[in-house]
Amino acid sequence: MQDFNWKQLQNGSDIRGVALAGVEREPINLAPDIASQLGKAFVRWLGAKISKPTSDLVISVGRDSRLSGPILMQAIIEGIAACGCRVYDVGMASTPAMFVSTITPGFNCDGAIMITASHLPFNRNGFKFFTARGGLEKQDISDILRLAEQNNFENAPTQGQVERHDFISVYANQLVQTIREGVNHPEFFEQPLKGLKIVVDAGNGAGGFYASQVLEPLGADTTGSQFLGPDGTFPNHVPNPENKDAMNSICEAVKKHQADFGIIFDTDVDRGAAVDCLGHELNRNRLIALISAIVLEEHPGSAIVTDSITSDGLTQFIEGDLNGIHHRFKRGYKNVINESIRLNQTGQESWLAIETSGHGAMKENHFLDDGAYLVSKLLIELAKSKRAGTSLTDRIAHLKEPKESEEFRITVKAEDFKAYGNDAIEALKVFALTQTDWHILPNTYEGVRVSCQSPEEEGWFLLRLSLHDPVMPLNIESNVEGGVARVKARLLTFFQSLDGLDVSVLG
Repeated sequence: MQDFNWKQLQNGSDIRGVALAGVEREPINLAPDIASQLGKAFVRWLGAKISKPTSDLVISVGRDSRLSGPILMQAIIEGIAACGCRVYDVGMASTPAMFVSTITPGFNCDGAIMITASHLPFNRNGFKFFTARGGLEKQDISDILRLAEQNNFENAPTQGQVERHDFISVYANQLVQTIREGVNHPEFFEQPLKGLKIVVDAGNGAGGFYASQVLEPLGADTTGSQFLGPDGTFPNHVPNPENKDAMNSICEAVKKHQADFGIIFDTDVDRGAAVDCLGHELNRNRLIALISAIVLEEHPGSAIVTDSITSDGLTQFIEGDLNGIHHRFKRGYKNVINESIRLNQTGQESWLAIETSGHGAMKENHFLDDGAYLVSKLLIELAKSKRAGTSLTDRIAHLKEPKESEEFRITVKAEDFKAYGNDAIEALKVFALTQTDWHILPNTYEGVRVSCQSPEEEGWFLLRLSLHDPVMPLNIESNVEGGVARVKARLLTFFQSLDGLDVSVLG
């Protein structure tokens, strides 16, 4: 492994790589020997971080349903155990559950590792790392990769003990208690979801437990739930709430079975979305609006931190209808979480950080991006609404949604894509200033956001640069029919003057 490029495995605050040969026969760079070395590097990093002898460390390891999961899990456990640590093998788990293993009495693991690549293709895999302080940051991952590259490890005199634990049941029971206490109905305390039909779509990932170990003990009828069994080939649809086929599948299941509610998770359950009783998706802006309504009832005046591509209608709803503060920030779930934490430290209460992708983290839940916890909060309100004879979605009746919304991913052809992309953004600012009915919005933390104020457009667009890829996502929203096309046509005139961009996606 002398010439191995360890840095290629870093994906922000995660590690991601190719673990199996795929359709395009990509070279494998996340093999078992790499996983073992990463396990040792995490031990070294963790011991130094919390000032604890290696022999006293306890680390839990879990995985999602990916085909490469078992062999990578065995390898990383062997690497950790070789350092003399105690290892808890928790088998199939969710990403949020792995963090919870560091703060649950009786476990209190010093560190945790989740083996997952979220919604990426079946041949990919990766690692997410946790301590009791939360998920690791980008710099922490860089440090672990540097230790792995140095490969300066010695096996401990005594092999660490490996123990099997069913932690997902412990985690599920915590969610059960959260819902019981949240509904707090004296007649239905044990089964507050009795009389509700709730359909779950786990996408053959790790989220199937939610139907059998959370909903059913609470009295819910889960008839019609689908794709609950783990299958790393993901034969039914991509396990991603943002995927149109996936969302259409759960919407149709809700309508077919006349359910009161539908729930869909991504592979490792750190993201979730929902569907109402009419089969309408509660995703993106609608999901943010709904959970914001719940949070701002509990914590009036809170700042709701979102990513940069949320709609103007959402801002009007949060600030005008709910009397909260809408704080847009950079894309990336760690970015919005860290910004929410920062606001709290400055004295501005912020109880929710959420992306349009479905990553949602709440202050009351350790700012953990936890799809199962997020939908559990929705179920509490669903149960209360059912008893009161109202509808959960009444809470977002005044949300103004855009007539049209599209995202275009423009490829940057220049070799130094970051420098070229930043120059393109600055050039667009200059161009926007020449348009009398366009207004550059202040306090944009990434890229440039422009309000399009003519009656024929009535919307906005945002151009930003991807953190990791030579891509510039362009989001356009309009409140009038044909508005996106009009904005796009004006922008195309500008983009065609830049040789370093492939704007074929704009037509």
